[in-house]
Amino acid sequence: MTREERQIAVAQGLLRIKAVFFRPDDPFTWASGIKSPVYCDNRLILTAPEVRDLVENQIAETVKEEYPGCEVLMGTSTAGIAHAAIAGHILGMPMGYVRSGAKDHGRQNRIEGKLEKGQKVVVIEDLISTGGSVIEVVDALREEGAEVLGIVSIFTYGIGKGLKRLEEANVRNVSLTNFDVIAKEAAAQGYVKESDIEGLIAFRNSLG
Repeated sequence: MTREERQIAVAQGLLRIKAVFFRPDDPFTWASGIKSPVYCDNRLILTAPEVRDLVENQIAETVKEEYPGCEVLMGTSTAGIAHAAIAGHILGMPMGYVRSGAKDHGRQNRIEGKLEKGQKVVVIEDLISTGGSVIEVVDALREEGAEVLGIVSIFTYGIGKGLKRLEEANVRNVSLTNFDVIAKEAAAQGYVKESDIEGLIAFRNSLG
């Protein structure tokens, strides 16, 4: 698939399994506190075998195409773990994951799985909004001596402050699909009205 074909196919898949919710009159609250008329629940991918197959194979293809030097996949905790594991299996590549904080027992690991200093890592994330949590993961990996090549995410809102944070952290993200593509496909398939697209894009742009 070309990048454009991938973006459309994944957007259509997410809409088909109702992983994208539109609620302009009763906005969702994100973890960051932002009130949003749109919510993307990529955990639903795992219970939809056809879309799961599409997504995991496209994650694997994206890693091969965009980060050919990758040696290890690292999932974000918790949503990126399963996707990193499945894509790692497809690629025959080691994987691990990064906790949101170090354990307070046992070996007190924050990074789970074997990671050698200097290894080239790609982070697997399900969704990026403001970018804060995935940058924390990248920072943790760099502190352990990994060379983080970049991120593969399933979906990104394309929020300006999130894009700026990634740029400032010197980390590249490649998403399978994005807010603009999903909004367009949602209108084309009747999930929202064509006239709603402008409002959805305006909401995203208003976040900075």
